[in-house]
Formats: sequence, structure tokens, C-alpha cells
Amino acid sequence: MTSKYDDLAFHLRALAHPVRLQILDMLRGGEVCVCHLEMALGKRQAYISQQLIVLREAGLVEARKDGLRVFYRLVNPTLEDLLTATLGPVIGVQCAPIDGCPCPHCETSHRSKILKEGNNYEHVNR
Repeated sequence: MTSKYDDLAFHLRALAHPVRLQILDMLRGGEVCVCHLEMALGKRQAYISQQLIVLREAGLVEARKDGLRVFYRLVNPTLEDLLTATLGPVIGVQCAPIDGCPCPHCETSHRSKILKEGNNYEHVNR
């Protein structure tokens, strides 16, 4: 039989990696797709997936598939409290758009930016 200390040690071992902490920090802002994590962290998809497997097996994150994209999110409210205590509060939107990222969040933000700039351009030239 495992004790609560064994469970806690298991979760803390999953947290004891800089890239996994970065991933969890990004997920505090909401659901994020793997391609966005790859672009934001500058790591290969296979490496990001390895880290996500560890987090998923520890019961800290869960995946949702949407077509070809896989999105991850935090599943443990206690984890959010722990991350806030160790990393500080979430400031602004953690999933900021990244140029060149093919995820739906970035594509939508990029399109909005182009439309906004396009409208400003048209307005100036009228």
C-alpha cells in the first residue's frame, strides 16, 4: 500500500525537471497544443512529447485530440496552487501568440493582427 508521501514524492519527481516546469507554467494559462509548446520552448516535438508523457503518467496533465492536433491542460487544482507558490502568480496570458506557430490560437491571433493592420493601412490611404 502506498502512502500519501509516496504519492507526493511521485508527483514531485515529475516536477523536478526544468522543461516540465516550463510546460506546466504555460499550461497554467489554459489549454495549449503540442506544436505551440514546441515553438515556445524551442525543442523538438519528440522531446516535448517525452516530457508530456511523464506529466501525464503522473496524473498532472491530460490530453485532448482535435483532428491532428493534441492539446494539453492541467488536471490537478492542487498543482496550480503549488505552481503559484513556487513560480508566482499567472501574469497575463501564458499562451502568447508566436509568429510561425501553426496552432489555432496563433493562427487566429496572426489573422486578427493582419486584419487590424490591413484596416489601419486602408484607413490611412483613404
